[in-house]
Amino acid sequence: MTRPARLLSGALLFGLLASTATALLLDYGNGGSLPLLLSSGPAPDVPSPVVDETPIREELPILRGDTVQTILSRAELEPAIEGPLARAVIEAVDVRKLRAGDSLLLTRTALLEPRRLEYQVDNDHVLRVEIPESQEQIESLTAIVNKIPSTVATVPICATLEDSLFESIDSAGESPELAIRMAELFAWDLDFYTDPQNGDTFCLLVEKRSYENRQAPSYGKIEAAIYNNNGKIHDAFLFADRDGRPVYYSSDGKSTQGAFLRSPLKFAARISSGFSRNRLHPVLKTRRPHLGIDYAAPTGTPVQAIAAGTVTFSGRSGGAGNLVKLQHANGFESYYMHLSRRQVKAGQKIQQGQQIGHVGATGLVTGPHLDFRIRKNGKFLDFERLDLPRQTVLPASRMAAFRTRRKDLLAKIRDGHSREGDSIVAKAIAQMRASANAAN
Repeated sequence: MTRPARLLSGALLFGLLASTATALLLDYGNGGSLPLLLSSGPAPDVPSPVVDETPIREELPILRGDTVQTILSRAELEPAIEGPLARAVIEAVDVRKLRAGDSLLLTRTALLEPRRLEYQVDNDHVLRVEIPESQEQIESLTAIVNKIPSTVATVPICATLEDSLFESIDSAGESPELAIRMAELFAWDLDFYTDPQNGDTFCLLVEKRSYENRQAPSYGKIEAAIYNNNGKIHDAFLFADRDGRPVYYSSDGKSTQGAFLRSPLKFAARISSGFSRNRLHPVLKTRRPHLGIDYAAPTGTPVQAIAAGTVTFSGRSGGAGNLVKLQHANGFESYYMHLSRRQVKAGQKIQQGQQIGHVGATGLVTGPHLDFRIRKNGKFLDFERLDLPRQTVLPASRMAAFRTRRKDLLAKIRDGHSREGDSIVAKAIAQMRASANAAN
């Protein structure tokens, strides 16, 4: 007997005995004769046991390495149901995309008979299998993948920075996914691990999809973004370039995408030592130039290439420990030192933002950190003070259309009736006007 069958038979038997005993005792308490009730005379009317008809919803966790069959086997279904049900799921979706940590949802009747199986394939789709009572129909089970009803609106999301960008966006009731996308959008102007300060304000104008099943919203393209970093406005507006491709431009018509990223680290780190011509070496205890920037970060923190280029060296190099060196356009080179692990080889072509290794403590160091250096035409430069060039600039013939687009996007942010939005947009417009007057 299967687990559901054992549970069901035990529950029904207990209910029947309890109902009978209750009826006998109630009658005896009202003056009835217990011996008479237990005699061989006509049986008294005994109410049938009350069965709760509320459907039972059971989560079937997906474990690492599971197949549809192993997931369903843990539900202890009848073999005549389990086989057709597994086939229906396999025919409807690519089961290789079943995500460990998710669950299938099995709905049973109050009598523990399976009636429906569901699985949310992605944000927008759910798989559903209706399980009939008839065994003949069960043999031809079919799974259907339905689109989850949703609505899309372009909305302004504004907030004040407190502690971190992640926490601030979460406090605004939005997904931390937006924090990552915003950091990526301004990655060429802001190092979100060192530059932001409490009290900074920001706004995003983003496509937001809300679902009728009340799951977490998802987000489409960001139309505009404004970040007020201690009084300095950074902005980005989505606009088509001369070839019709969507590109983010700042208010001056320059693309937000720079030739170099502002940080070689993908996640939070502080600068423990800056560029210096005369620094006391922490190990050697002598004064010597430090021609790079030290980022203090735990061992294993991902390191990314600040720009596209070619790997010219990847290996051990004395006091530098594990070193990766990249050659970029226009005479630039970048160095990534003391790595715990290198993920690239000499001669390999690298894209901007590609992970090339992990922070470590190899070579002459006192603790885990990344010593990052940049050189142009043989001369080391202070990366923090480097004026990084943009990749593209709008031609003069496109600026009038861009300004109109920018005005419309700012109005949509301000029309969100957000106090932060009003303030941020007002400051952004003031800075644009000041820049325009300075140019004239």
